[in-house]
Amino acid sequence: MSDFKHYTVMLNEAVDALECQDGKIYVDCTLGGGGHSELILKRISPNGRLISFDIDNEAIAHASKRLEKYSNLKIIKSSYVNIKKELTKLGIEKITGGVLLDLGASYHQLTKAERGFSFSKNAPLDMRFDMDADFSAYDVVNSYKEQDLVKIFSEYGEERFSKRIAKKIIEYRSKKKIETTGELADIIIDATPKIKSNIHPATRVFQAIRIEVNQELKNVNFVLHDILDLLDVGGIISVISFHSLEDRIVKKILKLESQKCRCNDLICKCPPPRIELVNKKPIMASDAEIQENPPSRSAKLRVARCIS
Repeated sequence: MSDFKHYTVMLNEAVDALECQDGKIYVDCTLGGGGHSELILKRISPNGRLISFDIDNEAIAHASKRLEKYSNLKIIKSSYVNIKKELTKLGIEKITGGVLLDLGASYHQLTKAERGFSFSKNAPLDMRFDMDADFSAYDVVNSYKEQDLVKIFSEYGEERFSKRIAKKIIEYRSKKKIETTGELADIIIDATPKIKSNIHPATRVFQAIRIEVNQELKNVNFVLHDILDLLDVGGIISVISFHSLEDRIVKKILKLESQKCRCNDLICKCPPPRIELVNKKPIMASDAEIQENPPSRSAKLRVARCIS
């Protein structure tokens, strides 16, 4: 796994937010290259415990080697949406320390040609985080109805030419299946007007397909509620998002769960708020980090503490 490349975004900020303490239980929902997990382990050893999740076999192989000296680490090959089930198997009822949720795809996933995430490298249409999964970008592009393609391109990609692109995809695949990222990118370019932009015409559509394949937004919404159920009083959740759709979900749920009243009735019957916001505005990557790793510029870190 010497070719595994991954930049850990907001490493110190995200882990600092957890206020790590030796002896407590922590969860890294997205192990990735192991950067966040390693820093957490350094701060909670020898008696703290870390459980790290990932569905990418390549990431797990790399991080397992990197973190092999830590006996207080448990790596689980499973999606973070299974956090309740997997922690129950380990006999863990409450997360006493905190949870880190880094929602970005890794550099390794996005740039390794055969993973099919990028339009800049011609490869089979794939885009699966979990290479053991059956459903891929090929299935979305070649089997979804036109109105369904329009819907995901509009909602997940915020693509203004969704209808034109979906129509062109349907026309193309009526003659032959769309097999590669290069084919799809060319179809998108052909379907969109030539306008001056720093963004490649295929960027938003590829993002939308990736989100659909991996059910990213649905998973974020699902796991945030489960994490809040699992956090012990004093436990902290630290969430890094990378685009407005993810951040909107994180912001909405954390804000709602921190409000004293959610019903707006004359006589409030709401239960007490479950969390308090540690930062009302998101923490952004430093200028130095953005210079070193430009994709960090879109990252937003939101932090909350369980209070009931």
